[in-house]
Amino acid sequence: MSVDRDERPRLPAGRKAQLAAYVADTGQVTVGELAERFGVSIDTVRRDLDQLAAEGSLVRTYGGAVSLSTVSRATDRAVDQRLTVQEREKEKIAALAAALVQDGSTIMINGGTTTLALARGLGQHRDLTVATNNLLVPGALPPTAVRDIYVFGGAVRALTLATVGPVSFRANTGAELDISCDLALIGVGAVAADAGYTTSNLAEAAMMQEMISRAARVAILADSSKFGRRLFAQVSELGAADYLITDTAPPPDLRDALSSSGVELLLPGGSAPRPA
Repeated sequence: MSVDRDERPRLPAGRKAQLAAYVADTGQVTVGELAERFGVSIDTVRRDLDQLAAEGSLVRTYGGAVSLSTVSRATDRAVDQRLTVQEREKEKIAALAAALVQDGSTIMINGGTTTLALARGLGQHRDLTVATNNLLVPGALPPTAVRDIYVFGGAVRALTLATVGPVSFRANTGAELDISCDLALIGVGAVAADAGYTTSNLAEAAMMQEMISRAARVAILADSSKFGRRLFAQVSELGAADYLITDTAPPPDLRDALSSSGVELLLPGGSAPRPA
């Protein structure tokens, strides 16, 4: 999704109310489904959804939309509970990660509460292009920091309030657009010397792998509670990242493995990281 701040013609009030009500009742819809139901073109539906999202009536995703009640129900427990875990550590990691971001750059941010803390901490930045699968990131980003925001489409995982699907966008012709970024900021579930970076969900792992493959530089965000653990799905080996940003020095075996893999370790109180 592109958050376009240009003015658009207002959609007819009757269709607007009907479309908003249908999204609210259904919870999650696609552009194609709405075009067929309301008898209008795909482009018309996209414009309508963009306008409704700008008015705060729904959450726009690439390829469709999600109702506010769906977002609220998912957030009430899963995300809010995780926001309070390791809260101080996440804030320290977020500050270090923000220091890597360069004004005018393009960044990708994945789902998770550590990356959400990063998004909130970008207030001193300007002219950023942000692509994310985290549905909470667009609202958390300081408006002064952002030029464009894009949300990757796909199914929404209620537990993480993030989409899982392809890291891609399509032109109006249907052709897939080639996209890349200057820096990918990836929160992971576990970090281990032998297993690398892992997470608990296969679809999320695949999406994170693709974000990493499209980035010139990669920063992994993980607090010290993630050390020495291995979860179900591997995201990548240690050497796929340029930086590991964390709150406490890792145990010796992990620290040695990171060093031998060429990964720069960024810790609070260390020298200021260089923008990627």
